[in-house]
Amino acid sequence: MLTTIILSIILMISIFIMIWSAVALIQQKKFFSTAPKDIQDTIIERKERFRDARLLGYVIALICMIAFIGSFIYGAYDGIVHHYTLMMFFIRFIIMLYLYKAFDIIFLDWFLLTKSHFYQHYFPETKDCEGFHQFGFNRKEQIREIIIYPFIALLFALICSLI
Repeated sequence: MLTTIILSIILMISIFIMIWSAVALIQQKKFFSTAPKDIQDTIIERKERFRDARLLGYVIALICMIAFIGSFIYGAYDGIVHHYTLMMFFIRFIIMLYLYKAFDIIFLDWFLLTKSHFYQHYFPETKDCEGFHQFGFNRKEQIREIIIYPFIALLFALICSLI
């Protein structure tokens, strides 16, 4: 169980650092496709903050993606080594996915978007956007993910238990 919690924390840290690198270093409009529409429309393209800032941002984002995917791979490997059953794999992956989703909703969507002024710091032109006050703007997408996660966890569990 401790390994599952640690892997879930790695997921959370990875996604946060990936978002930070996109917002603070890469600063390209295409990375805001999941933001509220008025924020997407208000953001302007920026020059690099410093020489090779985008390159650094992409390298950091790549490392975070590897850590994100790697946490699932390590979770599978650890379960195989410890002879997990299908149900044990399923429980591990569903815990990881739902803890990640809780972090996404509570920290990324509620705190980071609506309370912290994180995005406005890097994109001051968005400070008056109404989207920063629309917690739940992506409710349908979040519900869809919450519904599909058990199937993803089961698929991962089936693959791992067959190895």
